[in-house]
Amino acid sequence: MSRIETAIAVTRFGIGAQPGELAAIDGHGRDWLVDQIGRIDAIDRTGLRDARESIVYFRQEYQPRLAAIQNGTAENPGTARDELGRILRSGSAAHIAARTELALRTGTGFSERWIRFWSNHFSVAITSPPMALLAPTHELEAIRPNAFGRFEDLLIAAELHPAMLFYLDNAQSVGPNSRPGRRRGRGLNENLAREILELHTLGVDGGYSQDDIVSLAKLLTGWTIGNEQMRHSDDQIGRTVFDGRIHEPGAQTLLGQRFGGTARDQAPDALRMLARRPQTATFIATKLARHFIADTPDAVDIAHIRARFIATDGDLAALAQAVIAAPGAFTPEPRKFKTPEEYLVSAFRALNITQLRPRALGGSLRALGQIPFRAPSPAGWPDTESEWGGPDALMKRLDFANELARRAGANARPRERGPQILGSRLQGGTALAIAAAESAEQGLTLLLMSPEFLRR
Repeated sequence: MSRIETAIAVTRFGIGAQPGELAAIDGHGRDWLVDQIGRIDAIDRTGLRDARESIVYFRQEYQPRLAAIQNGTAENPGTARDELGRILRSGSAAHIAARTELALRTGTGFSERWIRFWSNHFSVAITSPPMALLAPTHELEAIRPNAFGRFEDLLIAAELHPAMLFYLDNAQSVGPNSRPGRRRGRGLNENLAREILELHTLGVDGGYSQDDIVSLAKLLTGWTIGNEQMRHSDDQIGRTVFDGRIHEPGAQTLLGQRFGGTARDQAPDALRMLARRPQTATFIATKLARHFIADTPDAVDIAHIRARFIATDGDLAALAQAVIAAPGAFTPEPRKFKTPEEYLVSAFRALNITQLRPRALGGSLRALGQIPFRAPSPAGWPDTESEWGGPDALMKRLDFANELARRAGANARPRERGPQILGSRLQGGTALAIAAAESAEQGLTLLLMSPEFLRR
């Protein structure tokens, strides 16, 4: 059983095996997973801007060029437009390359998958020019440092990061009874509050009402991004700040609990309360079981993870242990279908590809249908087979696999590589088909398109 457990540990809970990795673990798959909990590999931040730098860069480089095009003062409008595109691509491309290169070289695949789960749970996306630079900083600054801490701390960091405040419009939300709200007619924005309740904590059936959405939106007012128009200080520009001038005055009642006291503390206190609700434990446990174990997870697995969430008050390291110790965690049958990005990363790892060209990487992700930081909604990317296993999606993977096999050429070695990257998960029929392939390239394509490799 230890050999199949090793293969499951690396391919289901990790991000795919490199040749030699399964042999190095040598039957200690569960220990390999446990040893990673709390360990986060450092990402190479060379060329990566943080949130503040991204906002300043956008204002200094993008906005003046755009204004010149719009008012007709640009010397060469075509060149100027090309430069605008380059500025926007520079942010996301660098971050995507850095996170992918880390995934290709890391020895802590479970840790990296855990981070990516939470990044998708608190999804922010490139929906506007500023978000092209800002969205990737959310994972780097809010998710990675807090992924094995407490859920309430991760929740606060994720919701109050500049990328989330901008993405869901809380940076522009003003308390209707604050002085600016009364004087300028600026109003309340409910977007962030609604998604916190529906997508990040309680879930759509979590027992909240429209009144609760409004109350949480009022509690969140004042949390904005430092800017010159609001006369924030130089060191606040581009950072998350609490501006009491636009906060809705007075106490608010959320889910029957009154939040008064210091205006700055109201939103964090409300988020801590939401993190500890039993509905949140159920919602998070269900999503974790669905992501790591099965599209339709068994009730016993959800209950196991939920109990650990409640018992530890949302300790994410303990929650990671609960996921890999769930009753169905090591069921031999693969019940998860890889998303396009998971497929790409695992294929690159299978071929020991570690050096990437950002533009080519972006093209491959686009062709497969999943570009990081471009999820179609605040709900993030889906991760069930019904979303990714259709005929068109499979044809895209076949094209990708054919191209990888063509590039590998004589170095494909599919007969050796199959057992190295799938271990005991490799079925006899697949092994025979690879052995009977007319060429090494064809054999590698068969390996990369096999049911064992497409699933985890």
